[in-house]
Amino acid sequence: MPARSKRPNPDEACDLLLLAGDELDKENGYEKTQTKPVLWNRSPEKLATYMKSALIYAVGGCGLYFICVMGPFDMSVGANIVLSSIIACNASEKFGYAGLIIAPLICGTIIGLINGVVYIKLHISSLIVTCALSLIYEAFSVYATNGKNVILSADYRAFGDYPVNLILALIAYLLCAFILKYTKIGTYTYAIGSNEVVAKNMGVNVPKYKIVAFTLAGFFFGLQAILTISFGTSMTSASNLSSMSRNFTPLMGTFFGLAFKKYGHPVIAIVIGEMIIQLMFNGFVALGAPTTIQNVVTGVALLVIVALTTKPVKGLVVK
Repeated sequence: MPARSKRPNPDEACDLLLLAGDELDKENGYEKTQTKPVLWNRSPEKLATYMKSALIYAVGGCGLYFICVMGPFDMSVGANIVLSSIIACNASEKFGYAGLIIAPLICGTIIGLINGVVYIKLHISSLIVTCALSLIYEAFSVYATNGKNVILSADYRAFGDYPVNLILALIAYLLCAFILKYTKIGTYTYAIGSNEVVAKNMGVNVPKYKIVAFTLAGFFFGLQAILTISFGTSMTSASNLSSMSRNFTPLMGTFFGLAFKKYGHPVIAIVIGEMIIQLMFNGFVALGAPTTIQNVVTGVALLVIVALTTKPVKGLVVK
């Protein structure tokens, strides 16, 4: 029985076709004008692209950490990023880089403030509040684009490539780390997350600092929007909660931060967690798995991380 030949991966197959095409060109008298990248030259570029995605999601994960460490959740992350990215793109056409930077930061921060105020005033679950508000933000995104895709002009994509994107991401990480470790906001954030009743009895204004947490998160989502739209991909307006697909990758980085905060600084755990997730996502795709495997990886990773970071009480049914 003849031995089964090894199936080449997509990159190797692509390189073989490119090399064969070059040989055919030479035989037909055509001169090659550009060197095709081979597998070992393309791999570092792919890794750099994966790291770009990880940097972007880690910025959102840092913002979400302020909320999740207290206990609530924010399911409007995707809607915030979509709307802030669209506004950034539109503002850049009139005001250049000033509009690209300032507009999404203001938009993201205002959305975070609205989320926090509505959550505190209505006294209902943060999941319900932010899901309901997501529908409103998505409606605004449709209105802002007339249902069309928007893409940032190539003249304003400095934040989409190294080293500028890395510098902006590092500023976001250092800002998050500074707030958590050296400010009253960080101290009260951890106090409320540890025991809200005790924190309130000690004089901490719990509603105020929960609003602050949502507002800070919105600011970081605005930073993520700058990096997202500068990456060069088009942004589509969302509807019917379709923006929620953008919620879970930053959330997984946040859970890494929650899981390992007692072993080191949570910001480092968030960044490393996002890098691991991106390598997992793209590793499966490189092995020939369908792109929908990302949803499977996301779901399994969320369950595993939450299970490992939650202390269950025997006999208690979680509602």
